[in-house]
Amino acid sequence: MLPPRCSGILLHVTSLPSPLGAGDLGDGACRFVDFLQAASQRRWQVLPLTPTTAACGYSPYSSTSAFAGNVMLLSPQRLVADGLLENRDLADAPPCPPGRADYRTCEACKDRLLDVLWQRLAGKPMPDGFDDFCGRHAAWLDDYALFEVIRRARRERAWTRWPADLRDREREALAAVRRAAGEALTRVKLAQFLFHRQWTALRSYCNDRGIRIIGDLPFYVAHDSADVWAHRDCFKLDSAGHVARMAGTPPDYFSRTGQLWGNPVYDWTRMRKDGYSWWLDRMDRNYELYDLVRIDHFRGIVASWQVPAGHKTAVRGRWVRGPGADLLEAMSLRRPHPPILAEDLGTITAEVRELIRDYELPGMKPLLFAFGQAMPRSPYIPHNIPPNSIVYTGTHDNNTARGWFETEADATARRQLFSYLGREVPADQVAPELVRLAMLSPARTAIIPMQDLLNLDGQARMNHPGAKGPNWLWRVTDEQLSPGLAKHLADQTKAYGRA
Repeated sequence: MLPPRCSGILLHVTSLPSPLGAGDLGDGACRFVDFLQAASQRRWQVLPLTPTTAACGYSPYSSTSAFAGNVMLLSPQRLVADGLLENRDLADAPPCPPGRADYRTCEACKDRLLDVLWQRLAGKPMPDGFDDFCGRHAAWLDDYALFEVIRRARRERAWTRWPADLRDREREALAAVRRAAGEALTRVKLAQFLFHRQWTALRSYCNDRGIRIIGDLPFYVAHDSADVWAHRDCFKLDSAGHVARMAGTPPDYFSRTGQLWGNPVYDWTRMRKDGYSWWLDRMDRNYELYDLVRIDHFRGIVASWQVPAGHKTAVRGRWVRGPGADLLEAMSLRRPHPPILAEDLGTITAEVRELIRDYELPGMKPLLFAFGQAMPRSPYIPHNIPPNSIVYTGTHDNNTARGWFETEADATARRQLFSYLGREVPADQVAPELVRLAMLSPARTAIIPMQDLLNLDGQARMNHPGAKGPNWLWRVTDEQLSPGLAKHLADQTKAYGRA
């Protein structure tokens, strides 16, 4: 259940202003939080903070760990403030223009700075709190450190291509890695500790100003991840660790062959035997990071589309029942009234809606989905949105509101939009009007993508689902986070009872 009316902004950390190619957890993040406070906003929604790789286009939804943090988000300036780096260490950082992410440059720069930091710590004690962090997070951190060290030694080959003794986690093989690579393991853990410390400080900065963070939990995990390597019995794999059943979606109006994501699907029968311990541990980690957790593809908890390995499309898949209420009940037993947001977009069955209703979970209502043939009855049109919802103009997977109107909306959608607004508006007024509709809607929470608040066109789109790239590149500038914009949003927020 959501609190009384409020609003916030969707903006990923990589989209923040910073000097090193992508946003980080430092000064730019704090300035954005100050902007939120000045604009009377009480929510900040981010995308997953887990590690990203060049091989997956730096997508935050394809990670080598469901628990670890993305050390590319570390703020060098904060490391200087903590006495772990010096200002001169930052002098050779390459210039990166604002407004667009440069992940390769950012990654190389952060890796070099972590090298310098590690050398500075040689022979010295680890920072205060490091041992406690490693102890509290050993259940995932030890496996993640092993996975990263072996993966790097194997030139980032997938774990199914490692020598069989490492692939199969034979005790003596892993013990040999621990003996030979002790310092490398500690270095991975140190980077995770530094991420955790910086994120915890940023979250406290938000919470102290009345701002709560909405995080994002992808339903599936990447096959080439520490999680699948360390918990093979939780997934449907063959004897060599390869995917036996792939996740996806069936053919529909948008795709005659469906979508084939390729992630391994869960072995819910096996997971049920230990009370879904891996899933509950994953949720606990997310509760540690965020105030509210959005579960992507929530309908997968009820049933998932599974495709046998080897198929090139999703046509020959089938629906397989998931744990449903059994998993939600296990979550509720460990943490009563878990702070969960259900991503309930797409084709949602009555059983999924019933589960969401029974556990009083807020769902998502993007306004861009409202305009079409069934507009008056659409669940996304403001007059049909229930209070226990989060309304959006659009999500990170949509075009911007202005871009949608300019390049995607057909004549019917445009006509219905104008009818609903009561007047025709030009393209440069569509986003402000949709922001207004979101703010005045019955939904207790309204979240506006930063691009729509800035009234940007499709060039500012964050992601094109199914396209390899370029994605995840847009960034806001300090100049765009202006006092005038903050005042305008604050006035609107107060007018619609969300302040």
